[in-house]
Amino acid sequence: MKLFKLFLKNETVLCVSFLLAVLSAFVIKPDMLYLTYPDYRTIALLFCLMIIVAGFQSLGIFRMLGHFLITRAGSIRGLSVVMIFLCFFSSMVITNDVTLITFVPFTILVLRMSGRVERILKLVVLETIAANLGSMATPIGNPQNLYLYSISDLTAGEFMQAVLPYAGLSLILLVIVVFVGKDEPLLDVSVKDEPEKRAEKKAGRVLGQAMPLLILLILCLLVVFRILSYQPVLICVILVILVIKRKLYLSVDYFLLLTFLCFFVFIGNMKRIPQVSEFLVSAVQGRELLAGILTSQIISNVPAAILLSGFSSDYSALLTGVNLGGLGTLIASLASLISFKFFVKEYPDKKVAFLKVFTIWNLLFLLVLAAEAFLIGMTAG
Repeated sequence: MKLFKLFLKNETVLCVSFLLAVLSAFVIKPDMLYLTYPDYRTIALLFCLMIIVAGFQSLGIFRMLGHFLITRAGSIRGLSVVMIFLCFFSSMVITNDVTLITFVPFTILVLRMSGRVERILKLVVLETIAANLGSMATPIGNPQNLYLYSISDLTAGEFMQAVLPYAGLSLILLVIVVFVGKDEPLLDVSVKDEPEKRAEKKAGRVLGQAMPLLILLILCLLVVFRILSYQPVLICVILVILVIKRKLYLSVDYFLLLTFLCFFVFIGNMKRIPQVSEFLVSAVQGRELLAGILTSQIISNVPAAILLSGFSSDYSALLTGVNLGGLGTLIASLASLISFKFFVKEYPDKKVAFLKVFTIWNLLFLLVLAAEAFLIGMTAG
C-alpha cells in the first residue's frame, strides 16, 4: 500500500492519464483503430533524446561547464547571471528537467559554501523559470515542443515565430531581475580545481566518450527537422547505446512515455464520440492561447499539449499557449517540481516560503509574457 501511495504521488499525471484511457475504453471498445492513435515518431524521438541526454549527463559534461564558469564568478550577481544563463541556454538542448536536475543542487552547494544561504531560494526559483522559458526556444527543449512540432506541419520559421519573441523577452526580464538585486562579493567558495594537465586530460577523455552521443544527437535533430525517418535512427540509437553504455537504458523516463500513450488512447477515443469531439473543438478552436495557458495550470503543459492538440489545428497558437502555461502554478510545468523537491530536501521548513516566492515570480513573468502574446495576436489580427 505504501508503494502504491508513493507511486501515485510521484506519477500522478500517469495515473490520471491511465484512468482516462481505461474509462474511455468502456465507451469505445478496443479495436484495430487503437493502433493508429499514438504518434510513434514522437515517442521514438523522446526515447532517443532522453537516453542521449542521460549519456551526456553521466559524463559530467554539464557540471564541468558549470564548475568552470562558477570559478570565474566574483560576486552574487555574477553567480546569478552564470547560473540563469546556464539554465536558460542548456535547457534548449538537454531539456528543462535535466537542466534543473544538473544545476539546482550545484547552486545550493555553491551558495552554502559562500555563506549566502539567504540567496538560494530566489536564485533557484529564477533558474526554474529560466529553464522552463529557455526550453521553449527549440523543438527538443521540452516534450510538448517535440510533440507539437512532430505532429504539425509547422516549418522551422513558423516554430521560431511562435516561441522566439517570448524566449527573447524572457531572457531580458531575467537579466533585469538579476541586475536590480543587490550585489555582494562571493566569498570563500572553495571549489577544488584539478591540476591543469590532469583537467585537460580528463576533458579530452570525456570529449572522446561524448562523440558517439553527439553523432546520435545530430541524427535525432535530422529526424526532428524531417530530413531522416525515425525508424533507422531509433534502431541506430538502441544498438549504439547497447555497445557503449547499456546502463543508460535505466535512465529513461518510461513513465513519461506511458503517459503519452495513455493520453493518445484517451484523445483517440474522444475523437470517435461525435458529441464530445464537437464540443471540445468548439471550446478550443480560436482560443488555443488561453486554453493552453489555463489547462496547463491544472494538468501541466505536456498533457495539456497532447489533449488540446486533438481538437485544434492552430498548432502555432497552441505551442505558445502551453509554453507560457509552464509558468504559474507549481504543477504547470512538472520540471518545476524538481526544483521544489531539491530545495525542500535541504530546507524542509521552508516549503511555504518556496511556494510563495515561486508563485509570485511565475505569475509576474506569466502576466508580462501573456500580455505580449495577446498584443502580438491583436497586431496580427
